Amino acid sequence: MDPHPRSPEYNCLLLAGPRLGPLKQAHARLVVAGHSGSLPLTTKLATLAIAAGAASYAHLIAATHPAPDSFLFCSLTRAAAHRGRPLVALALYRCLLAAALPFSSFAFTAVAKACADLSALRTGMAVHAHAVLLGFGSDRFVQTALVVLYSKCGQLAVARKLFDAIRDRSVVAWNAMISGYEQNGLAQRAIEVYKEMQVAGEAPDSATFVATLSACAQAGALDLGREVDRRIVSERVDISVFLGAALVNMYARCGLVNKARNWFDMLQERNVVTWTSMIAGYGMHGYGHEAIELFHLMRREGPPPNDVTFVAVLSACAHAGLVSEGRDAFATMKTIYGLVPRAEHYCSMVDMYGRAGLLDDAMQFIRDSIPGEPGPEVWTAMLGACKIHKNFNLGVEVAERLIALEPENPSHRVLLSNIYALYGKMNHVEKVRNTMIRRRLKKQIGYSLIELGGTAHLFRMGEKSHPQTREIYQYLEELIHRITAVGYVPETDSVLHELEEEEREVALRYHGEKLAVAFGLMMSVGSTVPIRIIKNLRICEDCHLAIKFMSAVENREIIVRDKHRFHHFKEGNCSCQEYW
Repeated sequence: MDPHPRSPEYNCLLLAGPRLGPLKQAHARLVVAGHSGSLPLTTKLATLAIAAGAASYAHLIAATHPAPDSFLFCSLTRAAAHRGRPLVALALYRCLLAAALPFSSFAFTAVAKACADLSALRTGMAVHAHAVLLGFGSDRFVQTALVVLYSKCGQLAVARKLFDAIRDRSVVAWNAMISGYEQNGLAQRAIEVYKEMQVAGEAPDSATFVATLSACAQAGALDLGREVDRRIVSERVDISVFLGAALVNMYARCGLVNKARNWFDMLQERNVVTWTSMIAGYGMHGYGHEAIELFHLMRREGPPPNDVTFVAVLSACAHAGLVSEGRDAFATMKTIYGLVPRAEHYCSMVDMYGRAGLLDDAMQFIRDSIPGEPGPEVWTAMLGACKIHKNFNLGVEVAERLIALEPENPSHRVLLSNIYALYGKMNHVEKVRNTMIRRRLKKQIGYSLIELGGTAHLFRMGEKSHPQTREIYQYLEELIHRITAVGYVPETDSVLHELEEEEREVALRYHGEKLAVAFGLMMSVGSTVPIRIIKNLRICEDCHLAIKFMSAVENREIIVRDKHRFHHFKEGNCSCQEYW
């Protein structure tokens, strides 16, 4: 007969807690008292051993029990999955299979979580099939765990099908789908699910807000981000360290770096993600000195910086021309914090030297500081610097290295074509373009996005699918006429070089960012609220110049977030100070 749940033996286990030494003493006491065959006590002992990090000891306890039951192995599987021991959870799942013991809903939930943590798609699919076979396929807890699994493995169509099949969705299921879309770069879809959740009347929790704010940051959806912020404040939601970091990140990536700093300063608890988000925010906006100041404050008062923090610091230095500070940070990373630089750190250093025009220093850094053969991301940064500073010979050499490394990447050939064109070598331009056509390599399509009234409007070059196309083009024509009258001259080197000069000007005029700005201005005449644009590629030289003039003639601040950084255009100037 099993002892009472509050017997001295059980209390002994509770006192031992998740500590291996005391647990072994408690185990010995169970054996001496003749209770080693008690399943409740064995289950408690083994789960505490998992919590203590002694998985092999827990497995030994379970495996040597004379009559282990399903609850014992299911409990251990769950404990291992929730303690971040996915391989142990899978091993225990196999023990259940081998022992031919009955399965439970929470065993499948736990093992699906373990597969998700490992991104083990094939094993996860087998677990899914097993769950369906045993009649757990319509269990909402199992379905929710499978949504997480398929989302983490990038199988969003399968995840969405499972999500849609859940009859009584919990907040965990909604969070899984929102996070799944956001973590796979589909921020707009994540936002749509959040809005569906509101319509369904499901109350969000802190995790919902974290995932939604992350999606807002990715998509630049400031209106929804502000709405979530207001809801957090009005409902007095507890600001966890994760929610605080999400708020800081959202405001920084949506262009309100001062609002991000306000939240940062208000937070009671800040982790390394919070500090890094704020440093990265300053860097994206070109506030390199503020980023460095905050980094120094972090070193004095905050948690130790990690490798991601140093990527943010080095990127901030690159975008602000702070070469000396960047060198110091890179040295600190290795000597003081013992962190091993990754490709991102090397790339940021090359980018920093290159943007500053120190091409020889960049090449020397590549030769002397990067172990082994530099990756394509390093040479891409170098090639961009060669184009900015018009170094033809080095640019061609770097481009050829890149093409050898990634022959199917069209962006390298586009940059090489541009470098040839800048030096008037049109026969080489023709060869590069013919090669691209022959290999069916297409340049990534650029687009610009503007959000008005909670609705996102997307514009590509020459976009004519918008219902207000005629009015937008008419407004843009008038705007171009006005900025031309005050000195704007198109930068025709920004477009395809096989076009004639007049054709180039027309091609430039209808770039997506100009159409988006024109639409934003047209729809907000008389307003003083800044126009906010998101660009998926680097903003071209001509659009950068034109928008400076537009900000002056319209007396409006225009904020553009491109692939690399923010540009705040105001009164004819840009915050990047031509450094991008």
